[in-house]
Amino acid sequence: MSGSSRRWLAITGVLGAAVWGSAMTAGAPAQAARTTAESAAYVPPSHDLFYGDKGPAVRSVQLRLTQLHYYPGPIDGVYGEDTEQAVWAFKEVQGLPMNAYSNSVITYGFRRALVHPKNPYVLIKHGPADRIEINQTREILVLYRDNRPRVILHVSTGGNCLIDQGCGWITPDGNYTALYYDPGWVTVPLGEMYNPVFFIGTAYAIHGDIPVPWYPDSHGCVRIWMDAAAWFHDDVNVNPDGGGTPIYIRGTAPYNSLAN
Repeated sequence: MSGSSRRWLAITGVLGAAVWGSAMTAGAPAQAARTTAESAAYVPPSHDLFYGDKGPAVRSVQLRLTQLHYYPGPIDGVYGEDTEQAVWAFKEVQGLPMNAYSNSVITYGFRRALVHPKNPYVLIKHGPADRIEINQTREILVLYRDNRPRVILHVSTGGNCLIDQGCGWITPDGNYTALYYDPGWVTVPLGEMYNPVFFIGTAYAIHGDIPVPWYPDSHGCVRIWMDAAAWFHDDVNVNPDGGGTPIYIRGTAPYNSLAN
């Protein structure tokens, strides 16, 4: 686990006990308990926030995103890469606009949605209680535990057409299971993966990478941000005989890298 992830876990464990009565488990964002603090009306910042901003307003958003099962990284009041990934995931779940000019801006619509957020669309209505759903139409991953979202992440799936590499890079829809986990950086024919959790042989995986852009840009795998990839595998059961955590992939990526 990365140092920043450990610090985030420690900080949110303490804050969770004081703010909404929940502690962090080793390896993933906490399940926020349904306490009076959680049900109380959230008061969002009164102004737009931008990547690079610092201060109490950013910290407020980070706390709220954590409460809603997103992963903004350390609750440090700094709008950096971890928080940006969580902002993208929240926008994708809420159906807020995503484009190259404003995707990282915490707008009025974003702040209003923090008060009354939508839940992720459930792809498998009567699926296993513990599962992973990847919605390519929204570019999000939801890790369920006991039929409740444990963590919601932005992903970058197959980009279809990649600059200087042609077309045909897709992430295949289907029902899979987590087969293998390979720690650290792993070299494969199409590049490198960090902490991959393979679901089709040793070719397709959920894995960390740099970059994980806001649009689909992978060779067919499911990219997640590096800090999330540092602990994601801890919440996944891998089994090469087919008994691993179920993984469901649905939808069609709405855009590709050549269009941006």
